Amino acid sequence: MKIGYKLASESFGPAELVRQAVLAEEAGFDFVEISDHYHPWLDNQGHSPFTWTVLGSIAAKTDRIGLATGVTCPTVRYHPAIVAQAAATMALLSEGRFTLGVGSGERLNEHVVGQGFPDSVSTRHEMLREALEIIRLLWLGGYRSYEGKHLRIEDARVFDLPDELPPIAVAASGPVSTRIAAELGDGLFATEAKPEIVRGYREAGGDGPRYAEVPMAWAPDERGAAKAALETSRWAVTGWKVMSELPNPVNFEAATTTVREEDILEKFACGPDPARYTEVAQGFVDAGFDRLVMQNAGPDPDGFIDFYRRELDGRIRGLRPGGASDR
Repeated sequence: MKIGYKLASESFGPAELVRQAVLAEEAGFDFVEISDHYHPWLDNQGHSPFTWTVLGSIAAKTDRIGLATGVTCPTVRYHPAIVAQAAATMALLSEGRFTLGVGSGERLNEHVVGQGFPDSVSTRHEMLREALEIIRLLWLGGYRSYEGKHLRIEDARVFDLPDELPPIAVAASGPVSTRIAAELGDGLFATEAKPEIVRGYREAGGDGPRYAEVPMAWAPDERGAAKAALETSRWAVTGWKVMSELPNPVNFEAATTTVREEDILEKFACGPDPARYTEVAQGFVDAGFDRLVMQNAGPDPDGFIDFYRRELDGRIRGLRPGGASDR
């Protein structure tokens, strides 16, 4: 079991994200995972810096902690040739601490370059598969060309390649994406505690690490935590079919007007009680995930990191499927 800390690039500016990553390393987290957005989910989150610049600064200011994107879409806003180059550079700068998390993307971030975002989920999956094939091809070294149905490269070469290539964790939510993760990735990434995701990944031959984001909101009282999460993170209860389709923060604002504090409390671990946090995390462990990302939507990141260090680290690391514990 390894534990990560989610750097919410939608909620904090670049310098603050770097500061939090340094704190996470000091608190004993194994890795940080950072979202890769062009827009925030809601306007009141107020931020969305360029993730790759932030990652480079984190790599320079930390020594031990792993780094991961959670996740990058390598098909529209970024061409996979650029992602292949960026990930290789990050692997070198971090001295092997980087994991490339990829997924089929959200309209929220991808439509901004004016090339459209495919309406068909099957097309998005085809593009993701081609993108991963391109990244893998470029990481072989030398000049490479590729002609796919949707994506292509011509005489492209990534000159700076690490001796050990970064692992790729592929985001999945259903049978097609879990097969892509098993066939072309080195690990699995998900946001829901669904055993069928891990089961499908394993049945398709996947045997890598399995990442999942665990929804949390720390504050000294439960209602204060839930209120803060409702204000900035209520989009998280809408489900992936909504999250992947809406184009702008204003649309997420409109789509989440009926979300209540009770809905947040049902999904998120809120407040100061460690038992609630281990209860929510246990669901992901039972589903088969072994890389748990603490995703704090509370108002005080420093307070959460301190709470994790004091109250949660040993409890969550000790979780085993079925409620067993080695602590």
